[in-house]
Amino acid sequence: MKIIPAFLAVTFAMMPLFAQVPSSPGVDAPELARIGKGGVGFRSIEIIHKDQPDLENVDPQSDTVNQIDRQLRVDIWYPANIRKRAKAATYHGSLWGEPPLPSVSFSQKGMAVERADPDGGRHPLVIVSHGYSNNPAVMTWLTENLASKGYVVAAIHHRDPNPYIASPSKRAAPNFYRPIDIAFVAGELRARLGSQIDPANIALIGYSQGGYGVITAGGATLDPAGPNVALVAGGMLKNLVRGSVGASDIKVPRVKAVIALAPAGGYPKSAWGAEGLSAISAPLLLIQGDQDPVVDYKTGALAIFNGATSSDRYLLTYRQAGHSIALNPAPAEMRNSVWDIDWFEDPIWRQDRIIGINLHFITAFLAIHMKGEQAMRTYLDVPVAESDIGEWNAPAGTPWGAYSPGAPEATLWKGFQRRHAPGMELRHAQPAK
Repeated sequence: MKIIPAFLAVTFAMMPLFAQVPSSPGVDAPELARIGKGGVGFRSIEIIHKDQPDLENVDPQSDTVNQIDRQLRVDIWYPANIRKRAKAATYHGSLWGEPPLPSVSFSQKGMAVERADPDGGRHPLVIVSHGYSNNPAVMTWLTENLASKGYVVAAIHHRDPNPYIASPSKRAAPNFYRPIDIAFVAGELRARLGSQIDPANIALIGYSQGGYGVITAGGATLDPAGPNVALVAGGMLKNLVRGSVGASDIKVPRVKAVIALAPAGGYPKSAWGAEGLSAISAPLLLIQGDQDPVVDYKTGALAIFNGATSSDRYLLTYRQAGHSIALNPAPAEMRNSVWDIDWFEDPIWRQDRIIGINLHFITAFLAIHMKGEQAMRTYLDVPVAESDIGEWNAPAGTPWGAYSPGAPEATLWKGFQRRHAPGMELRHAQPAK
């Protein structure tokens, strides 16, 4: 009788479920995107940040800013011991409907098990910051997948104002709250999670407005002449800019890696300026579509890549892709109108395809900088920057779905399958001497 190891038995038992969840990409995803071998647990906690400015309820006559206790929910995915037949989580969220329609609620199946027993300790910690008006339920492709690979992943609920009805001052409030929330939560989790994490091994990942947040919290300094300094109520953002007494309050110490997908903050005028971007020294992975209608590519990820001269950095570009490059495929409830589906899906690229590619490169990048797996650099240091010109003359008999070995045998990017790597560019720049 063949004995199956416990973790594999659970994996096999849950395989039909994996096929339905965003965190487990399909067979045409590149090599490193696959789900990890570990079980995944899930829980939520509430954290109170006391005495914070209430920037969404400012007296328009006096511009007076009152203090509130800011309540932050944090969803946490972690390596866990999973029992057979354990019930997987279903996540719930909502997104703003097309004005003047109300918000649309949705549910998303997952693979994590709520309140499962943690597996081991001293895991690297990854903090995730979602896009403006999003929530962590739209990014489970990332959070569950990374947890299955040995990371504790914490995603913050930022509670953004409705941008379609809010005043300009209210809409600007997340420019203050994002880096504040990220830095505060990082400090709290380093203390609260104890031996479950390695408090000296932390990475930040953000999408859109969250990309602005992680770049700022990860080391870039805010320009005193930045476009949102005057917009944020009560001039509160002035307290966080370069040279101010509060500038250190929005920094996460000892960050090992920063990943920003379609990062806001560069258009129409940079939030950081050249001096601010050069202040970020953490390794940086930027991902964006070059036809992004929400965050301009040239003044967004491309400008950040060129300006972050103190960082060892990569820029992955999806040609012809727009802004929706970091969300799950649209749930059933979000497929009834173009507005709703456009929250999630790119009109040209398959969403599951983007997810698989994102996971492939994010997995390699984090493994290098958080686990010391230097061999993973062969997946990032591609032999040709333009994916379209990569080739692999595979030996006779090689299975069609085999992964390219990369250089020197092939210029097809390592870990990609034949005919499955078009439409991308990957740039790399080392820190300036």
